[in-house]
Amino acid sequence: MPTLLFDIDGTLVRTGGAGKAAMETALRAAFGITDIQDKVNYSGRTDPAIGHDLLRVHGLEATHANYQKLSTAYLSCLPSCLNQNGGHVCPGVRELLEVLRKKNRTLGLLTGNVRAGAQHKLSHFGLWDTFAFGGFGDEHHDRDDVARSAVRDAAENGVKLNANEVWVIGDTPLDVKCARAIGAKALAVATGWHPIEELQATDAELVLRDLSDLSQLPSSWFRD
Repeated sequence: MPTLLFDIDGTLVRTGGAGKAAMETALRAAFGITDIQDKVNYSGRTDPAIGHDLLRVHGLEATHANYQKLSTAYLSCLPSCLNQNGGHVCPGVRELLEVLRKKNRTLGLLTGNVRAGAQHKLSHFGLWDTFAFGGFGDEHHDRDDVARSAVRDAAENGVKLNANEVWVIGDTPLDVKCARAIGAKALAVATGWHPIEELQATDAELVLRDLSDLSQLPSSWFRD
């Protein structure tokens, strides 16, 4: 039976930039930074990797203590930023998840968000309870390590994975790369920040503009 591991930002939802806004608000609140430097890449990366880069770019030591201070402030700011920035569930996602739920497919998360941040984001859109387990960015800078942690979390939750039936669904080349780290297949979807041509240049098994047409998805996902 297929196991499907979904990225969050740009794949399941678009938050209107709430995550970035919360990080920048956290820098101001926790460290008194007034001049925010827009020099850090967020796409496909883990929260710790982003956070440590933000600290360095703003002349702060990227220590564990400083990152924890930033992370605590970020999680405090995130709910209000989600409310203020709007956002939406990506095309076809609600319908797809409902069909997969009815088919009793195993659904997990594979995201660079820390677990608490992932819960804030998906709860905001009513999707958090859809997923039984996941790999999160709490302790990892490398997305490949997040993928490995998803496999461990599956085992700890009694989910038996068959590598030939695991799919990673994401919107960045890093999602495709981390799928390979666990021997999984990859579906790249162009609902995030990377154009479809860039995703087609990866070795993903399937590249789609969005998830709205179920007929374009692997038939094994829906087979009884």
